[in-house]
Amino acid sequence: MARLVFIRHAHSTANDAGILSGQLPGISLSKKGRKQAELLVERLGSSEFDSIRVSPMQRCEETIAPWLKSGYSRGLKAYEIDESLIEVDYGTWSGRKLSSLSREKMWKIIQDKPSTVQFPEGERIKAMQKRALGSIMQAVDDKKNGTHLFVSHGDVLKAVVASLLKIKLDDFQSLVIDPASVTVIDFDGSKSRLLAFNDTHSPIAPMTKMEKSTKMLLGGGARKSRATKR
Repeated sequence: MARLVFIRHAHSTANDAGILSGQLPGISLSKKGRKQAELLVERLGSSEFDSIRVSPMQRCEETIAPWLKSGYSRGLKAYEIDESLIEVDYGTWSGRKLSSLSREKMWKIIQDKPSTVQFPEGERIKAMQKRALGSIMQAVDDKKNGTHLFVSHGDVLKAVVASLLKIKLDDFQSLVIDPASVTVIDFDGSKSRLLAFNDTHSPIAPMTKMEKSTKMLLGGGARKSRATKR
């Protein structure tokens, strides 16, 4: 059973401006986002990860950088910039205001039937989901009982989480993944268990150290954290 920890990048300058930035370069964290990234240092704290995979977009690297520079990351085993986790290629929609895009005919299709959508001169949402899931499966193949961290983007993480939880891609818009939020899922290669979703405040280290179990628990069970040696 692998433990998968997903972090959406912190608040960006594009978020601030209401722009769909997609894969455009040079989109950094906003002032609010830099503060969120600093708060993630203590939230992640002494979490132990067998691997960290990060989208190559600047805002994702800036989100995890403060933790990587802290003393907490000393035991990190593997770090990788992963193209499979990059933001959706929104094609000609990239760089446009969301308020303007919401008036496009395709906007309603994106909300109601996203599995059929390909952005003008850009990527299919279904193709994005497939490539991002490939990153998750590779990490799990590398260490099936490991704890793996993925830093990516809102739509990418919604698509991944939807797939892992057996939610149809056409329903992935029902999920909300906020900037700097953490979602934690246990995954055995087939079935998943949701431990935390869109969490923007809780300490993460206790979640990474919580006992992993494949047992089906009637009534919800009462899981315990692993004891730490003193």
